[in-house]
Amino acid sequence: MSENDPTPQVSLRDAFLYWFKLGFINFGGPAGQIAMMHKNLVDGRAWISEKVFLRALNFCMLLPGPEAHQLAVYIGWRLNGYWGGTIAGICFLLPSVFLMLFLSWLAAAKGQVPLVAGIFHGIAAAVVAIVVEALIRLSKKSLRHPALYAFAGGSFVLGQFFGVSFPAIVLLAGVAGVILGRLRPDIFCQKKPGTNECMVEGPESFTNLPRLSHLFRVVGIFVLIWLAVIVPVFAWRGMGDILSQISIFFSKAPFVTFGGAYAVLAYIIEHAVNLGWLTEKEMLLGLGLAETTPGPLIMVTQFVGFITAWNQPGNLTPLTAGIVGGLLTTFTTFLPSFMFIFAGAPYIEAITANKKLNAALTGISGAVVGVVLKIGVFFAVNTFFPATGFDAFAVVIALVSLVALVRFKLSMHALVSLSGLAGLLWQFV
Repeated sequence: MSENDPTPQVSLRDAFLYWFKLGFINFGGPAGQIAMMHKNLVDGRAWISEKVFLRALNFCMLLPGPEAHQLAVYIGWRLNGYWGGTIAGICFLLPSVFLMLFLSWLAAAKGQVPLVAGIFHGIAAAVVAIVVEALIRLSKKSLRHPALYAFAGGSFVLGQFFGVSFPAIVLLAGVAGVILGRLRPDIFCQKKPGTNECMVEGPESFTNLPRLSHLFRVVGIFVLIWLAVIVPVFAWRGMGDILSQISIFFSKAPFVTFGGAYAVLAYIIEHAVNLGWLTEKEMLLGLGLAETTPGPLIMVTQFVGFITAWNQPGNLTPLTAGIVGGLLTTFTTFLPSFMFIFAGAPYIEAITANKKLNAALTGISGAVVGVVLKIGVFFAVNTFFPATGFDAFAVVIALVSLVALVRFKLSMHALVSLSGLAGLLWQFV
């Protein structure tokens, strides 16, 4: 922790009470969750300075995985060390874990009941609008220079028409960002306020950085934690069982999904849907249900793990398989977030000041816009043109939802609730 940014003494008890409460109210996706933490921790309680908060946010945005969750872990670590980071990260997730388990069971066990199916139909239609709104928002944030539109367009074409995998697109975008950063550093530099001129930065000097042994020690501890949970699953079920396959698949996803929840969706669609683990309709529903719960939108992965294991329970009951599959998915999805923060936080100043790394991540951010466009096309086609024919109701709900989001700034939670109600009423028409 930097001597230039002293952190006030906050008891672990006070911190726990805050993180526990936040876990129940952190609706609004990453933007809303980050804004909530800024308002409470910087402006309200003054537990952390503006400078430290923004530097931590920049660090978390460089990482794959859910940036809002990682920011909570970092602030918890900053305030109360490793125990503080662990408590913050777990409390941020815990309510949504139980809510998603219940909603996943409702979808799997009662999804064919007409009234429930009507609610889910309305939610799935609204998801198309949610993805389009996310595309608009990401474009404004990520495509800050005309050259970055090429990254977005290129990733869409490669994924949509040439079947290039998401990890390959991430790699290509990162390499292209580094190359373009050397040729045109003005594309990636921080601009002076109100101008297009780059700010001149002095040489960076970093002292008191921990030795690399810290990095290896933390990574080693988390590898042991992963093995302690996953190896017994392999021994119990065998490598060919769906629970083992879920563990392997979702252990890889957090390391390649730069760009948050929508990048994870691209990875899931590319693999889990194509493998037949769940249908496009179930994927749409999972995203909609994740919007109704507090916590990160990436909790959609728990729905995927639950439904996949429910559909292939082996010699277990569907409910037991679903719960174990969902919890394994959550464990493997979020464990790396703790590892990234605990391993990298002491190096935060050096990492965020690395111009090559920032250029690579800027290129990847541009490419993720194209990936989200591909997801939008995928969801729209499967929603508006199901096997039964053109779905006029879904089109109307999607258009109304998009207007409500963009024009009237309706919250995601309210939108999903209203669209579900519309789907319920549609059953009686």
